[in-house]
Amino acid sequence: MSAKNLYHDDVVCALQADGWTITDNPLTLSFGGCDLFVDLGAEKATIAAEKGDQRIAVEVQSFLNLSAVRDLEQAVGQFEIYRAILEKTEPARRLFLAVPRRVHEGLLSEPFGQLVIARVQLRYLVFSEEEKKVLQWIN
Repeated sequence: MSAKNLYHDDVVCALQADGWTITDNPLTLSFGGCDLFVDLGAEKATIAAEKGDQRIAVEVQSFLNLSAVRDLEQAVGQFEIYRAILEKTEPARRLFLAVPRRVHEGLLSEPFGQLVIARVQLRYLVFSEEEKKVLQWIN
């Protein structure tokens, strides 16, 4: 299991403030003899009983290296692997990448970032590390 991301606790607080209950910290994914660890598993009970519970997995990324593009390459690789396993093991659980506001407003808003988001069908949430809250969900 890898070390916690710098913003791990901030994202936990942000999700809780947004009404989510953290159920797994980390969420273990097992498939084909391999164990992988998504940073967080969470669920939210919806008001309408017929809709049931919403369940998500969240991979937190800091984007602190010198190359934000390299960080995105790593994040997308993890996202794709985790999504593939979740589709087989927990198809109802939706995967999100958690990114700081500066990454959303910078790299992910630029043409390169928009191309990657569209191509990969990247779902992510934007969080404020200062306010410890979710600012936006991008589906």
